[in-house]
Amino acid sequence: MATPPNYPPLAEQVEALLAADGPLPIVAAGDPVLRRGTERFDGQLDSALLARFVEALRVTMRAAPGVGLAAPQVGVPLRIAVIEDPAEVPDDVRLARGRVPQPFRVLVNPSYEPVGSRRAAFFEGCLSVPGWAAVVARHSEVRLTGEDERGRALDEVVRDWPARIVQHETDHLDGTLYLDRAELRSLSSNEAMAQRWTQPGPEEAARALGFPLP
Repeated sequence: MATPPNYPPLAEQVEALLAADGPLPIVAAGDPVLRRGTERFDGQLDSALLARFVEALRVTMRAAPGVGLAAPQVGVPLRIAVIEDPAEVPDDVRLARGRVPQPFRVLVNPSYEPVGSRRAAFFEGCLSVPGWAAVVARHSEVRLTGEDERGRALDEVVRDWPARIVQHETDHLDGTLYLDRAELRSLSSNEAMAQRWTQPGPEEAARALGFPLP
């Protein structure tokens, strides 16, 4: 049996990460931290350090920019993610995708389960896979459970684009990238997206590139 890696205590790892000012470096696909899963948060960071870490995640997410960021994406294998979506998109995109503004929030030890069988497919990207996007079919509604940064319980049904964000970020905490769930024939560079696939939905891309939709 292989010897487990000797990782430093998470508090020491986070303190070292926060020593530099500004946004944190985002880990790219290929780094094992994105694949090995996370520890459930159970007080590994005291309240002051947790607050500093959450703020650093917020700064990093906004600077990227993105609508969500999970702790493993900055190299920390802890079950924490942040989300925020101003949803500053055209009306046709907002209506087609069910994209509505989401205030900043912290998800601690989140899990989700599908509500109903309806699924929706749209192009999706990831800060840890820069320069690319692919179509992912996800549950249209999920039940989100977990806690917030103050330990208050979360138990709610999330729909449409906010549900997509919740699934994407929670998947990161389980060592899953969006590419694991994507229609790989849809994989497109950002340049191809800008030139060809700016429609609110992926139907035209599905016809041209030859992949199924739910």
